[in-house]
Amino acid sequence: MDFDEVQTFVAIAELGGFTRAGARLHRSQPAISRRLGLLEQKLGAPLFERIRGRARLTEAGRAFLPHAEGALAALKDGREAVRDLQGGLRGTVSLALVGTLADTQIVDALRRFGRRARDVRLELRTASSSEVTDLVRRGEATLGLRYFNAERPELASHAAGGEAMLVIAAAGHPLAGRRVRDARALAAERWIGFPPSPGERDSSGHVLARQLARAGLHDADVTLIDSLTAQKRLAQAGFGLALVPESSVRDELRQGALIALDVPALRTTIPVTAIHRKAGYLSPAAKSLLAALVSNPLRARRRPAS
Repeated sequence: MDFDEVQTFVAIAELGGFTRAGARLHRSQPAISRRLGLLEQKLGAPLFERIRGRARLTEAGRAFLPHAEGALAALKDGREAVRDLQGGLRGTVSLALVGTLADTQIVDALRRFGRRARDVRLELRTASSSEVTDLVRRGEATLGLRYFNAERPELASHAAGGEAMLVIAAAGHPLAGRRVRDARALAAERWIGFPPSPGERDSSGHVLARQLARAGLHDADVTLIDSLTAQKRLAQAGFGLALVPESSVRDELRQGALIALDVPALRTTIPVTAIHRKAGYLSPAAKSLLAALVSNPLRARRRPAS
């Protein structure tokens, strides 16, 4: 099975079309179609069906995709292993992380790593937790840093600390500056939260539902919004309350655009996890960065109520 054929298949699957795959691989559309056709002949089954200008995976394509992604990732690992024969902290390490984590002491860990490993090029990408998992699983990122554990058997997870969740509200909320000892005082409030992530037992959406239930607010009115920025803007406009990571609202709290309510019954901390592929190759530089993230874990810092 030819490397170019497998690479072409994965590019079409990721981008959803032959034209975009050709642009990524710098090949014409006929060349893309030819390589895919050769691969389908070897496998004895069609891998895509074209629907309204898009390439959609067939059942055979869905079955083949994780193996194709794993093969490309293994070849990338092999190239890095050969380069690392030169020894020392060299080469490139790619880290995918949830964007809000770039506003925590993790940045200090990255800065210390950069000073210690001056010959290492650190590539950073920001994404959601589920996207971080996919980037690492496909080998597009060496390491990942996300909220909660990545529940994938092919990935290894390492505890990297935790982050406090804050109940945020619009400035001027009637409960501002008070400790809400009885969460039932929030019974009439509307809430804004993430939908629970499919396929994961834990996510920000699950945390909100769990904390509301624990606080006795089983019948709370929750509007599901799949955007952290939109949640903050809606809370700022007085649409409802939200339960969000502290790092995600640090600027708004400092500017007074949002306030944090002190609700002991809703206090919680979400775990931060470093991930990598179990079967993947970790260069000395990648191992050093992983150790820096795990040995200096993110510690939840609770902000006093506004």
